[in-house]
Amino acid sequence: MSAADPIQDNKSWTVADSAALYGLDHWGHPYFSANANGHVQVQPRGDQGSCLDLVELVEELKSRNLNLPLLIRFDDILEDRLERLHSAFEEAISKYGYAGRYQGVFPVKCNQQRHVVEQLVESGRQWHFGLEAGSKAELLIALSLVNDPEALLICNGYKDQRYIETAILARRLGRQPVVVIEQPDEVERIIRSSQELGAAPFLGVRAKLTTRSTGHWSSSVGEKAKFGLSVPDLLATVEALRQADLLSDLRLLHFHIGSQINDIAVLKDALQEAAQIYVELTKLGAPMGYLDVGGGLGVDYDGSRSASAASTNYSLQNYANDVVATVRECCKPHGITLPILVSESGRAIASHFSILVFDVLGTGTVPGAIPKQTVEEPLTIHNLRETLSGVMATQKGAVSEISRLQEAWNDAIKFKEDALAAFRLGYISLPERALAEQLTGACAEAIMGQLPCNETIPDDLQSLRAVLASTYYANLSIFRSAPDTWAIEQLFPLMPIHRLNEEPTQLGHFADLTCDSDGKLDRFIGNGQTKTLLELHNLRQNEAYMIGMFLAGAYQEVMGNLHNLFGSTNAVHIRLTTAGGYQVDHVVRGNTNSEVLEAMEHNPELLLERLRLASELAIQRGELKINDVRRLMDHLEASLRQTTYLQG
Repeated sequence: MSAADPIQDNKSWTVADSAALYGLDHWGHPYFSANANGHVQVQPRGDQGSCLDLVELVEELKSRNLNLPLLIRFDDILEDRLERLHSAFEEAISKYGYAGRYQGVFPVKCNQQRHVVEQLVESGRQWHFGLEAGSKAELLIALSLVNDPEALLICNGYKDQRYIETAILARRLGRQPVVVIEQPDEVERIIRSSQELGAAPFLGVRAKLTTRSTGHWSSSVGEKAKFGLSVPDLLATVEALRQADLLSDLRLLHFHIGSQINDIAVLKDALQEAAQIYVELTKLGAPMGYLDVGGGLGVDYDGSRSASAASTNYSLQNYANDVVATVRECCKPHGITLPILVSESGRAIASHFSILVFDVLGTGTVPGAIPKQTVEEPLTIHNLRETLSGVMATQKGAVSEISRLQEAWNDAIKFKEDALAAFRLGYISLPERALAEQLTGACAEAIMGQLPCNETIPDDLQSLRAVLASTYYANLSIFRSAPDTWAIEQLFPLMPIHRLNEEPTQLGHFADLTCDSDGKLDRFIGNGQTKTLLELHNLRQNEAYMIGMFLAGAYQEVMGNLHNLFGSTNAVHIRLTTAGGYQVDHVVRGNTNSEVLEAMEHNPELLLERLRLASELAIQRGELKINDVRRLMDHLEASLRQTTYLQG
């Protein structure tokens, strides 16, 4: 190991050390762990069922011509999340003697992929699990899939006349749509549509609660929230429905206090306020029957089990217990029939079931090789060489030498700045400037190698790790596959999926394929804290280095864009077999270059024809040979058929 390695060598490094370093034992439980081979393994059924070696799985999928980057979806995890959600509510209902039941829905906006939604509807049939739609397109998906007359179809979002009439007619079709009134002006349209059709949908109202949430979405709730009715609006809605003889169809109260609720205390306050509104609505004559607590059930992305933005200070069972107990406490004193409890827990259901695996194309590091001395060197170069010699002469690991090392680093920075100033004024050449940069890097490496392993090191020397950090070039687009990392600084667990029995000796961050400075991953989880560098391994020649992004099954695919025309990645659905193996249940090929061009209204055939004509002219001018033109056109035609990501 060279002095450049910022992490001390440890011959006794184990797989358990890697699991602790990356937090795998915390955020990964119960689906992800590390095996004796130093590979990440997946337990799709949690604590029950067999395991799959993720690295072996990726290699076998690559042999099926499913190249990286690759999104691997585990349908068994999706089903297991659904089972755990219902089991938690069933346990809470039993524990508190709740004379009601739980009946959830999945918000389609969380992941609209056909196979995902179909799987959830089918797997949730035993609990009459339903869907939530927030647009006409999502309503069409939900209507076509939810054929269980007892399953709910919650209709949220902005609603025009056609949306409302579709919901009304769907009730006659045997569905159970609930049109949730979220804006005051929707009431008139609902009344008019009901009168024209001689029928009405089941109705719900969304209340704006005064309870404030925490985290990124805290500003989306409260009295200034985008959706929901204030208390005066609620009362006006009840009266309007009564006058139109539609109050008997008001069955549901809905509220939402933001996605990723990290503090359980916020939920308790919201539940108390909502439950009291529910009680009052029943007193006003509405039959009610359902209380929809919305989404917000959080995911512990960093494994810290805290109220940080990337975590939650509660478990799934804590959440279910508080929902059940609080609603019961509020309703029972008033003699109100306990409502059927509904939640729209999309993030908590879908986050765990997919893993994005991408490979690293190369690295960029600080130049630290010691260049040979030339006969005549500028003073700045000479000073840097003297500084480096002084560092090499210090006693390695000695605490008493720290002040000398700190002084040496300050000198190196100053001499480098002097060299840059001299270059700008034309006093030194480009090769001489390169010498200055190399020697500064060599000073940083040497100082890092001389530092003792303790926490008494000054801050500016601690920052040397960042100076020496590498950029790992990732074969993916952040804007396509992980847009929330860029848009809202969402943290997802990232780690190598192999070589976990080796100590990572480098620090680095990831840069993606796009020509955008924001196309990077430079925020990572670390013991409840956010860190800007991740511990990684040196690349090996002719050996892939594969990284996994975990817990990103919610929203990322849906919200991704075509920045630089990088399209969707290959995706595959995996299911365990009874024999302990797996089967490839469904394959979704990533966008080809031709498809993304067509999405931007370019005609691939026309593009090829233009280039063919340009090639013919180049042949006539003697600038290209026919064989070269053939090779060029072959490359272009093959590129149109390939995915938008780099291939070997």
